[in-house]
Amino acid sequence: MPTEHIDHILIVDDDREIRDLVSGYLKKNGLRVTVAADGRQMRAFLDADRVDLVVLDVMMPGDDGLVLCRELRAGRHKATPVLMLTARSEETDRIVGLEMGADDYLVKPFSARELLARINAVLRRTRMLPPNMQITELGRLVSFGDWQLDTVARHLIDREGTAVALSGAEYRLLRVFLDHPQRVLSRDQLLNLTQGREAEIFDRSIDLLVSRLRQRLRDDAREPAYIKTVRSEGYVLALPVEITQARQ
Repeated sequence: MPTEHIDHILIVDDDREIRDLVSGYLKKNGLRVTVAADGRQMRAFLDADRVDLVVLDVMMPGDDGLVLCRELRAGRHKATPVLMLTARSEETDRIVGLEMGADDYLVKPFSARELLARINAVLRRTRMLPPNMQITELGRLVSFGDWQLDTVARHLIDREGTAVALSGAEYRLLRVFLDHPQRVLSRDQLLNLTQGREAEIFDRSIDLLVSRLRQRLRDDAREPAYIKTVRSEGYVLALPVEITQARQ
């Protein structure tokens, strides 16, 4: 019989007391945990083993959490979920974290129990397709405008065949739009379909994700051709969608 998968969490924090406290609690609750004190150790562990989620502190000496999050999103671990920790609670700091590609954000001080709940929520969102998402379970390409979405590699492909990386949150949002083409979706609908309400992410995160996705699509925010803003209602993918089987 196959061995049941145990989620592997990598905690990156320069505070040893926090690393010990959090890792101990997560291990008691059935998770596999590795700890790293800085970016160098983080990179070494990621190269050596599979990680299901990274808990990443923002305020660290050397490469801080924002730099490391950007690095993760640009490399081969771009699809690995990231939950950021910070002692700063201003909305601008949360916005920066989300713009760098973080999937969730937790402000210090926090309880280990809340962190566990957030981790579980992010893992569920990462693994579960939104309701009615039936377009690409067998490895298909979804075409719209000048783009294709490769749902196996989880990246965009432009007209010249160049791959454009997507974070996990960007991929989920695009999947929702592609499953509901030419239909206006409210911010609440997009929030529920992509993230659920478990993690209580603030609603402006949808606007930030739409902005990031437009950048990936090279869509002019002032006159977008792909994802249009419908005043007082939400957003709409303005183009039709075509589904084809991916080449083997």
